[in-house]
Amino acid sequence: MTSDTPKIPPFRIGEGWDTHALVPGRPLIIGGVEVPHTTGLLGHSDADVLVHAIIDALLGAAGLGDIGGLFPDTEARFKGADSLVLLAEVARLLAARGLYIGNIDCTVVAQAPKLAPYIPAMREHIARVLAIDESQVNVKAKTAEKLGPVGQGLSMEARAVALIYAL
Repeated sequence: MTSDTPKIPPFRIGEGWDTHALVPGRPLIIGGVEVPHTTGLLGHSDADVLVHAIIDALLGAAGLGDIGGLFPDTEARFKGADSLVLLAEVARLLAARGLYIGNIDCTVVAQAPKLAPYIPAMREHIARVLAIDESQVNVKAKTAEKLGPVGQGLSMEARAVALIYAL
């Protein structure tokens, strides 16, 4: 960087998105919470669509790639992995680089089940793993109005935006 190059601002924003198919015979884990339902999300790990979106948002904000690069589904050690454990590793990577989380805002899109009763526990789990206050984690739930694969109950998706900063 030369003297006339603008300094990189301390704030960085990342966006994350994830989707998984719903299948019988798997637990439905969202935000680290097991939600009672007839189907669960299909994936190499526990397929926690919300935590995966958060991981991608944080990695993106830090310029550290994405979840597939850090935790590839080709590695047996991630088979059935608890996504909150993966999120804790991302938190460690951020801390090692002097990066702090300002806030995370998320939306889970699912036709069923209704997720509102589980959102407080999701926020608590995510905040605890990231060592931040629950007020820094927002989770919303929406339906797809019966449109597309999500609306037909074939899949779920989640989006997340994260603000991180360096001191």
